[in-house]
Amino acid sequence: MFYRPGLDPHGLPHNPFKAIVSPRPIGWISTLSAEGLPNLAPYSFFNAIADVPPMVAYASTGATKDTVTNIRATGEFVVNIVSMALRDAMNASSAALPRGVDEFEIADLEKAPSEIVAPPRVRDAPASLECRLWQSIDLPGEGNVLTIGEVVGVHINEAILRDGLVDVTLYQPLSRLGYRDYAAVREVFPLNRPGQT
Repeated sequence: MFYRPGLDPHGLPHNPFKAIVSPRPIGWISTLSAEGLPNLAPYSFFNAIADVPPMVAYASTGATKDTVTNIRATGEFVVNIVSMALRDAMNASSAALPRGVDEFEIADLEKAPSEIVAPPRVRDAPASLECRLWQSIDLPGEGNVLTIGEVVGVHINEAILRDGLVDVTLYQPLSRLGYRDYAAVREVFPLNRPGQT
């Protein structure tokens, strides 16, 4: 089949785009408002985009979210990695709540202080990335915003290290698929590039 998004009906019961571009890591982003109120929300349009310096990007779609407003006001955010064990808390924090409601409390999560930026991080996250805003870009479509941040601090729970390497099978990071589906990484395998030893 072939269809042109926005021009042709695809004829399927649900939009297949997000199912095709998957799995997508979840950026569980904590921020503070200009008034100092905490916010925590998961975003599945998230990924690392550079490593020197380390940079991440996430996109917010639809109506303008508190996360975008807070980052634009303060220039700071934290990306918390979602483990399989935190799936229910992550889901609870995705609820559409009034501005000013603390999702940490709704999801029964403990905050931990960051070292460089002001927003707190999720204490039980296997890893957290403290970020400073590099650029916020309004994309076509209502409320579509791409936020790019430079990672200025990295927290790693030492329980996820094995032989000096981060072992994702120890915390099983969650990823978003299409529709209402998620996946957890439980198995990995090495694959060398041609000529690589």
